[in-house]
Parts: sequence; structure tokens; C-alpha cells
Amino acid sequence: MFESLSEGLQSAFKSIRGKGKLTESNMRDGLQMVEQAMLEADVSYSVVQDFMDHVSSRALGQRVLLALKPHEELVRIVYEELVQILGPVDISIPVKKDDVTILMLCGLQGSGKTTTCGKLAQLLKEQKARPFLVAADLQRPAAIEQLHTIGRQLEIPVYSETGQQDPVKVCRDGVAEAKKNGANIVILDTAGRLAIDEELMAQLAKIDSQVHPDQVYLVVDGMTGQDAVNSASAFNEALELDGAILTKLDGDARGGALLSVKHVTQVPIKFIGTGEHLDALEPFRPEGMASRILEMGDIVAVAQQAHRIIDDQEREKLEARMASGQFTLEDFRSVLEKIARPGLMQKMMGLLPGMGGLNKMMDGVDTDSETRKMLGIIDSMTPAERKNPKMIDTLRRNRISKGAGVAPAMVTQLIKQFSIMAPMMQMAASGGIKDRMQMMQQMQSNLMNDPTMGGMKTKKGTGKRLTPKERERLQKEREKQRRKQKRKG
Repeated sequence: MFESLSEGLQSAFKSIRGKGKLTESNMRDGLQMVEQAMLEADVSYSVVQDFMDHVSSRALGQRVLLALKPHEELVRIVYEELVQILGPVDISIPVKKDDVTILMLCGLQGSGKTTTCGKLAQLLKEQKARPFLVAADLQRPAAIEQLHTIGRQLEIPVYSETGQQDPVKVCRDGVAEAKKNGANIVILDTAGRLAIDEELMAQLAKIDSQVHPDQVYLVVDGMTGQDAVNSASAFNEALELDGAILTKLDGDARGGALLSVKHVTQVPIKFIGTGEHLDALEPFRPEGMASRILEMGDIVAVAQQAHRIIDDQEREKLEARMASGQFTLEDFRSVLEKIARPGLMQKMMGLLPGMGGLNKMMDGVDTDSETRKMLGIIDSMTPAERKNPKMIDTLRRNRISKGAGVAPAMVTQLIKQFSIMAPMMQMAASGGIKDRMQMMQQMQSNLMNDPTMGGMKTKKGTGKRLTPKERERLQKEREKQRRKQKRKG
């Protein structure tokens, strides 16, 4: 997510960190790199100018220039200004006691609007609401069938009228049907166009004036950059939007739409789509998104993902153990088993502080296969070893590796990863931005200097990263050694 923006900002911070003495001149050089990174991410020019005015006035003050660690002060300033641009956000959806809450979703064709209706319904269902979907996109017949398919998957009712040409009637009838079904939230999937036109806006305005939705959300393709701002402004003028939902942020999104939409239109971002699955919709948190952009991770988002895949009873038990510092490999295995779903492991790793670099290095790696190996390793341990991995000596390690069918080095690697991640996750969950910055640097240092940690080995004596070809050759050599060890075992 926002790889180019994150890399550009990290380059700016590193340029300042490497200076022996910080002056106003080299601080301005760093700030210029921050500005360039944002412009290259397709952030609206007016947003960049406003952002840089605030950052510069704070970064060039004596407190920052004379600080013991000025680059950390700059990171803090950029973080706080990003939060300011993206927030505040109220993600609550009003649920009426004696009536239904009506949510209207609109957007251009191809923005992922129909799928987002399903994702929002799934999120509301998890929150114990009773959602009801209405297929009012009469311009695209496939959208109606798509919504019915989604409804069957989620076991949520979907209303549509075959042959009907009036979307206002479909919406009114759908709301009436939802009341009969005992639903308390209705989601209207309205028509889109490839581009904004008067007919579309007139149709949406008519639905708005006659059906009276409680909230209107614009679904925006997060990969469209500044074009998203233009469409958001046009929709907001016609409908007075209550919020925006940005989709496709798991793809090659540069960040322009995310940082620009709220600032230019003053329409808050309510939710973000981070994957293709119907559970890949997250309530938007400015603090968490700023942390992700600055590669400091988002522990709250990790916790929210965990909440969705771990039941309440298990979660309460796990939280109690984490709070008391008793998080063991047994607990880790329980969580690992539940996130062993295609793409989910890598997504959650990307949310952990300092793990962005490791995630990039793992592109092309079969993380699902690696997860199964990790489960096999933990399964081959005794209950005492899972509780206290420090007791695993050479003999125990060899026994575990034979039981799991992996090389002994993989057992050592898993134990090292767990011993580093467990306390840091606890620190990140309870600490502030300073703790997360220190933890990110510590974890990155561990990953860079330990050749067993994710393949980020450096050339001996140079401190430089291996090239992709060198890493590939090293991985092949390792795999060859593993097969040899397996045959011996």
C-alpha cells in the first residue's frame, strides 16, 4: 500500500539522519524530498502546498534543529500533519430503534461499488446489525446478478425488480421490503457511469430527495489519483456526501486519492477496501493510515483483523495472556492457524511495525506454504517447549525438524522471529508514536543483520543488501541444503 510514497518519505528521513550536524539548509533539502515524494504519489498540488507549509514551519524551528535526534522529530511532525489531513473521522453508522437506516452508495462504474455494498453488509453483520441489500443499478444488468450472488454468499437478503426501469421505485419498494424482513440497515446499490454526466446526477439526486437516505457514501477507486478528487467534488455538489469509501488500496495505489479527497472536498473517508474478499473492508483510522504510510505499522488494524477471525472467548483469553506477558508459541500457533488463508498472512505482516521491508522481500514467496511449515514445526514441539522455547537445545531442535520435515535452521528461525515479534507487538499495542518509531528501527535492524530473518542478508563486510539475483541464488543454495539435510534425516 502506497509503496512509492512510503519509500520517498523514508529516503527523505534517511537523508537527514545521515547528517553530522543538522542545519536549516540540509533540513530544507529533506523537506524538498518530502514534497517531491507527495507530488510523485499524485497528491493534489494544493494539498501538498498546504501540507508542506505546516510541516516546514514546524520542522525549521529551533526545537527540531537542536534536537538530539532531529530526524525523529521530523517523522513525528509529518505523522501528526498526515493525521491532521486525513482526520477527524466518525465511522459510526446510526442505527434507528423503530425504523431502518438507509445507506446509499454511489460512484463511477468500475470503482468497485457493488462489491463494496457486500463488504459493508458483511462488516455490519459482524457488528450484529441486520443488513438488507437493494439492487438499484439498472444500467448494468450484471450488477443485479452480482449483488444476488454476494447476498447468497453472505446469507443476506437482496431485493430487485425484474424489468423495472425506475431506480427510485426499486429503492422505495426495497426499503419497504426490508422493513417487512426485520432488517435495520438498508444498503442501496445505485447506478454508475464511466464518467460523470447530467443524467446520472439527476437520477441520484432524485433517489436522494425521494427515498431520503440517512447517509450517502461515495465509492472511489483508490488507484485513480487526482481524478478521484474531481469526481468526489462533482458528486458532493449534487448529493452532499456524508463520507467516502476508498477501494483497491491493496493494489498499486500511490496515495494521491487518499490524501486529496478529504482535504479538497472536506468529505471524511469512512472505510477503505484492502482486498478482494468480502471481509476486506476496514473502518478508516487516520492515525493507523499515517503509521502505515510511514512504515510504522498499524497494530490496531492487526487487532481488528484478529477480532474478525478469532471468536470473543478466544480473544479475551488471548488479550489476558498478552497483558500478563504470557504469550507463548501455543497462542501463536492458534492465531497462525486462523490466518493461514491466501493473502491474509502477508497483509497482516505488512501491518506490523518494521515489517514492510520484509514483506517486499517476500514478493513471489509462497507464504501459505511457509505458514504450513511453521504450523508443522510448532506441532512437533512438546507443550513444555511451546511454553518455553528457550529450552530447545540442539537435540530438541533436530527432533522437531525431523517431525516437521524441515531443516533444523527453520526451527531456529521460527523461534528467533517469535522471540523478537512477541514483546514488540505488546510494546506497539501499548506505546505511543515514539515507542513505535524506536521499535520499527529495532526490528528493521534485526531483520537486516540476521541472515535467518526473511532472506534480507547483506554482503559480508559491506553492509549492503544483496541484489535480487544474489538473493535468488542464496535461496536456491539454502533449499539445496535443506533437501540434503532432509535426505540425511
